[in-house]
Amino acid sequence: MTALVLIAEDDDEIAAILDAYLTREGFRTVQARDGRTALDLHLALKPDLVLLDVTMPRLDGWEVLAELRRRGQTPAIMITALDKDIDRLQGLRIGADDYVVKPFNPIEVVARAKAVLRRSGLASAAGVLRVGDLSIDLDAYQASLGDTQLALTLTEFRILAHMARSPTKVFTRSELVDACLPGSDALDRTVDSHLSKLRKKLEQAGAEGLLAGVRGVGYRLTA
Repeated sequence: MTALVLIAEDDDEIAAILDAYLTREGFRTVQARDGRTALDLHLALKPDLVLLDVTMPRLDGWEVLAELRRRGQTPAIMITALDKDIDRLQGLRIGADDYVVKPFNPIEVVARAKAVLRRSGLASAAGVLRVGDLSIDLDAYQASLGDTQLALTLTEFRILAHMARSPTKVFTRSELVDACLPGSDALDRTVDSHLSKLRKKLEQAGAEGLLAGVRGVGYRLTA
């Protein structure tokens, strides 16, 4: 199972950006808009990593971090507009594993998240997804069915990996465009073409019925 990241951020736009980049890189995510909810989700879900804003309602990031350290050693990266040395030192003193100042490059945040997970001895966020006999290596951009490696285009790989993160979920065409062809002007028939070629490759490798269309809705993987 890939790493679960708790995004504790009260700005909807920033939270959405972090969620999109992390999900694209293989993370599972959950979001909290205030400090109290963040602690409740941490207790219930036991995430592998917390991305933590400082200026949040109910409980601020410093209070949340202090409670996380009382509970254990869940890795935490502070993401905040507070850029003074004293703020960085406070975060590190309380127990933050890293400190990122806004505005930030989301690609850098993902890289820092992976580094913190590696240092913590946890599984890499971009690990291996498995659905039945299907194995998807997110680091190597390779997919295989049993011992057979699939010859996929980059778009086919992205679609397959995105769907494998939520097996049995039905994905609409627009969801697949947003997640796997960002910034493109892809039409429904373009998505259908990619899915048709992907399904043919899966069937040729022996995975009959693994990728199925749901009439009037979209597509899903069936383990």
